[in-house]
This record gives sequence, structure tokens and C-alpha cells, in this order.
Amino acid sequence: MTRFDTVLVVDWSARSAPSPRKPSADAIWLGIAGAAGTDQIYKRTRAEAATFVEDLIAAELAAGRRMLIGFDFPFGFPAGFAERLTGHRNAFAVWEWLAGKIRDEADNKNNRFEIADRINSLFPGTGPFWRRPASVDAKGVPERGSNRAGHGLSERRFVERRVKSAQSVWKLHATGSVGSQSLMGLPRLWQLRQRYAGQLSVWPFETNRTPIVLAEIYPSLLAPIVTGAISMAGHPIKGAHQVRLLSRALFEMSELGTLELAFDAAEGPDLVEEGWILGVGAETELLDAARSPASTSRSTPSLRNDCFALPAGVNWVPVDQALESLRASLSVMSGTHDLPLAELRGRTLAQDVNAARANPPAANSAVDGYGVSFGSLGPGAQTLPLADGRAAAGEPFTGKVPPGQAIRILTGALLPDGVDTVVLQEDVEIADGKVAFQAGIRSGANTRKAGEDVEAGAEILKRGRRLSPQDCALLAATGCTHARVFTRLRAGLLSTGDEVVEPGSTEAAAKTYDANRPMLSALVSAWGHAAVDLGHVGDDRNALRERLDGSVPDVDVILTSGGVSAGDEDHVSALLKESGSLSTWRVAVKPGRPLALGVWKGVPVFGLPGNPVAAFVCSLIFARPALEVMGGGQWSEPLAMTVPAAFEKRKKAGRREYLRARLTAEGHAEVFRSEGSGRISGLSWATGLVELDDASRTIQVGDLVRFLPFAGFGI
Repeated sequence: MTRFDTVLVVDWSARSAPSPRKPSADAIWLGIAGAAGTDQIYKRTRAEAATFVEDLIAAELAAGRRMLIGFDFPFGFPAGFAERLTGHRNAFAVWEWLAGKIRDEADNKNNRFEIADRINSLFPGTGPFWRRPASVDAKGVPERGSNRAGHGLSERRFVERRVKSAQSVWKLHATGSVGSQSLMGLPRLWQLRQRYAGQLSVWPFETNRTPIVLAEIYPSLLAPIVTGAISMAGHPIKGAHQVRLLSRALFEMSELGTLELAFDAAEGPDLVEEGWILGVGAETELLDAARSPASTSRSTPSLRNDCFALPAGVNWVPVDQALESLRASLSVMSGTHDLPLAELRGRTLAQDVNAARANPPAANSAVDGYGVSFGSLGPGAQTLPLADGRAAAGEPFTGKVPPGQAIRILTGALLPDGVDTVVLQEDVEIADGKVAFQAGIRSGANTRKAGEDVEAGAEILKRGRRLSPQDCALLAATGCTHARVFTRLRAGLLSTGDEVVEPGSTEAAAKTYDANRPMLSALVSAWGHAAVDLGHVGDDRNALRERLDGSVPDVDVILTSGGVSAGDEDHVSALLKESGSLSTWRVAVKPGRPLALGVWKGVPVFGLPGNPVAAFVCSLIFARPALEVMGGGQWSEPLAMTVPAAFEKRKKAGRREYLRARLTAEGHAEVFRSEGSGRISGLSWATGLVELDDASRTIQVGDLVRFLPFAGFGI
């Protein structure tokens, strides 16, 4: 039972201060892989990372999912260390000892060098821990490894003799200071083991059959692949690439059944004390998994071939059932990256955002007026001497306003010391250096409290939200300069059919200008995704197969138009059927009906009708919410309003109908003069759709109908 639903890889850090706000190297990076995709997350402190891990464990346990968590620091020390330190020959004794001694504060301040100094004093000679900054007062920790002698312990564990590039666990400072990472990480692991006792185990010291399994990992086992990923990526942060690729590779091994080989590879006489690095002894399988298409060409998962399959016996599908089945079959297909504030509009958040500081950051004045201390006011009308100076926005008053005095204050200015209430300037009279106003002012009047809009650390925006200009203002006001967002979903657009040609390329009446690809490109772009033009393929099945094969590395989803019915030249349907993934949904919708859904080598394919009006309607109703989910966002229901009809119509039962419509000046819905699905001009004429449900209906002028404005579809 070594299959895991989720794999988390943690690139740990022993920094003594928070990492920069902007994601950087030599910091904490976490990679998450599972059926829903692959993500990479940046944390500034160990406390933040630990909280994230604990919350994720709780969520996975609640959902009944198994989870493998890898940390990139040694879980054990060379044989003999544990017994000398604790009197017991097992790694957990060291974990518990360190948990009682290490101090790790919320801002990363810690006492690791002090503890290393204390440990060294317990051993003969000098060492074993070494390398400290010259400014640290820990004289028992030598600055160089060569200064140690006589401590009696091996420099490397058994597993590290197999991995020559691994650093010594005794090294505490500078590049490769895994000793410090262990000192700061093992107490955190001890806390996890205590908290989730019975549900969490630590391999290889314990079984790997529990719901949560912790294991030591070494990301540099993927060094050749990581180097290639860095060279192709837009940023050089090694840790970010390592956690993404390693988490995905371990998840792929779990899916392929080769992860068992990695667990079985652990060997050596002192496993219970020294531990083992997961993947050592199974390097070939690990690298093969890392090179698989799901791990390298994209950081997102493939879909199962049968993900769109309908229940047996279902042929005609009502729109609501089609939408429900579609929603249940989808998963995120986009990777993630960090972007600065100026580039966030229209992007989808890949993780929740918390306010970096309060808004407002301090108490301030809401008006132009005069600041006073409410507690110093007497009964009735007031006449107070004016203090020298003033408080203005950006130019605070630095002194203290004496009780019984007032000070000039402008809108947005911080409240000076001694001021908690502001009298509006229109309510006062100024004469002879004094300010006079009537009774009735209340305590705290005309002021804004610190954080009354948003408190520091409060969650302000949630994962999956598409960021608006208003959201960008909120991020800026609360000090958030960057955010992790999903990469733009790459939507490949492909037109099919011998009759279709490029606009203006011929005057032959037998040919049809391709209106679908320009329309779909505009729709996809308006929805915030990246349109990838896959061109046009005629009625040639081999050519279509080659075009689909060639597009797989460059797209996350494919939208085709035409060729999705069951005729001789409907090659999209035929190829998807050959691949075993075709689900031709005869959706009870007008215009539309045939909607071919399938998967081509892990990439979902939406086969839209060839008729532009039908393709447009199906894109709005089905493709738009699906693409939003695949791009990391939320399933979106269309905006709807109930308005009087300005038309008459008799509708039969059995299909849902969408009529091209627009609102009159009186707010009534009028429909296009023809329902013919070949009338493309009606799309340009309309500002929305009238939706008529599946039942039969006779509509008279003035009857209420459901109007879906195009603006509600993001266009």
C-alpha cells in the first residue's frame, strides 16, 4: 500500500530571520503534487511553513486521502551519536531531545549554535558540529571542519556514502549547512509525530502504511533535470524547480507502482538510528518518473481517458446534467508562478493572500479639523487653546498634544499622541489662537481606527479568485507586492473541414470563411487565458492526428470546431473514439447539440459544433466555466436577470434554447429576427441570450423571461 493521493516536498531553511517578501533562493519552498495538479509555494518563516503543513495534513486526513511528505534534511545522525546524546540508540530519542532544547521563534530567531555548542561539549575532543559565523559566540563550535578531532563519530551516514554530493550533517553554516536544517527541522517533525500519533509514521524508522508518511528526501538526485528546468524557465530559483519536479516525480512513481522499489531500497546496519534518503537505490525509477510528460513538459496532471464518460444508457443529456457531469470531471491544468502587483490584473490566485499590514496602518483623521482628547473636555461648549504645529497626511505631528488643547489636523493624518477625537473644521470658530465648538461631540468622532478596514495578517483574497482592478487596489493598500497565481491556461484552437478556408483567401462560394477560430481566440483571451492558434486541418484523419500530437507539449486544453458528429468526415470524433476517450454528448440544447468531449494524450479536448452560432453558445455555456476550473479558478454560473419579453414564441419540450437577444430602452428583451443558426450577424447584434428552459412554453409579450447578458460571460 504505497500509493499516495498527495505528495508534499519541503525544501527547508535554517535562516535566522524571515526570508524576503519577494520569493527568493535559499528559503522555504514547498512542492505539492496530486491528481489535481502540481503547485509550488513559498514561505518566509519556518513557523508559516509548519502551519501550512499541519493544515494540509488535517485537510487530507479529513478527506480520507493518503499523503507522503518529504523533508530535505537528515532524519538521523551517524551511528553512535544518539546513544551518546540521549542514552538510546534510535533517532526519535534525538528528535525528542532537540524538541526540548531548540528555541525557534515566529520570526526565525533561534538558538541552534548555542545548542550545537552544548552538544559538542558532551563529546571528547573537538566537534562533531562545525562552521559558525565569526559573530556568533559559540566557541565550542569550530569555524572549520579541519579543526575537529577526537569526537569519535563518522563524518557521513551509511546512505551518504552512496550519495557523494551530499553535505555533512555536522555542517552548520554557509552553503550546504544541512546540520542547521536538521537542528531546526527535527523538533518540528517531533511535534507532528506527537500531534498525529497513530495516523503518521516516519520511514524507515516505522512503517509506510499509515495515512501520513514522513520521509527524508534529497532533491539533488534530480540535478540534471533541475538544471534543464532552470535553463528553460523564466526565473533561476533552484528550490522552486526542485520541489515542483521532485513532488511530481514521487507522485508519478506512486501512480506507476515504482515507489515501492524506493522504499525497499533502504539498507545498512543502523537504519533505526541513521535513517535513509527516499530515492537512493531507485535513482533510475526516480529519474524516469521525473522525465515523464506529466513531470517535465508540464507541471499539471493529465486527465483520465474516461473522465468525461456518461452513465450507461444515457444518450440525450439535459443541459443541467451535462454541466454537472462536466464540472465533476475537471481538475486544474495550470502551473503556478509569482508575479508582481503590476502584472496581477486578470490573473487567478493560486493561494490565499493575507494582508502584509493593516489598512489603515494607524489611527488617523477622517476629516479636516481639530484634534482633541475627549477625556479632557468638560461639559457644555468648549474653548481650547491651539497647540503649535499641525498634523497632515504623510507629515505626522511628532510631539504630544497636552490635555485641554487642540491641534490642527488634516484628512489622513495620523492622530498625534494625546488626540483621540477630531472636530470637523466647519463646526469650529477660530479666534485669538483658540478653537471654540459646541457641546455634543462624541468620543472618537471623525477618526479611523488602525485596521478598521483590514487587520494585519487577515485573509483578504482566496485561492481561485480572478483578480480585478479593485483587488489590485486592496493588495497594494495592504502592502502585498507579489502574489502566487496560476499560469495562464493555454487553450489550443483548431478548425477542421475541407470547406473551411482563411478569411479572404478565395471568392469561391463553395468555401466557408473560418469565423470560429477568430471568435474563439477572442473569447479565450477575454477570459484571461492564452489562445494558441493550432491552425486549420482539412478532412484528413492522419493530418489531424499529427496536428493533435504536435500540439500536446504546447497546450493545456484543445478546442476544435467542426467534425464532432457521426458523419464520414467527422474526424475529431473518430480520432477521440480511436483513443478510447470519446464521449459524444448529445446535449439537449439549441443551438448546439453535438458536443464531443475527450482526452488526447492527457490533454482535454472540447469538440465544438462547426456552426459559429452553435460554437459560440456552447463556448459560453460549457467551455467558459470548464476553462475557468482548469485554469485554477472557480466554476462560474452565468449572470442572469428576469425581464419582460418583447417577443412572442411557442417552444416545444425537450431542449433548452438560447435566443440571441438584447434589452430595449425600457429593459425588455427583444430577440433577433431569425433563429437560424447560420445567421452570424445576430451574434454581433445581440448583447446577451434569452434562456428558455427544457419545458414547453408559450411566451407572450410582457411575460417574464431569463436574460443572460454577455457581460456576465466576461465579454
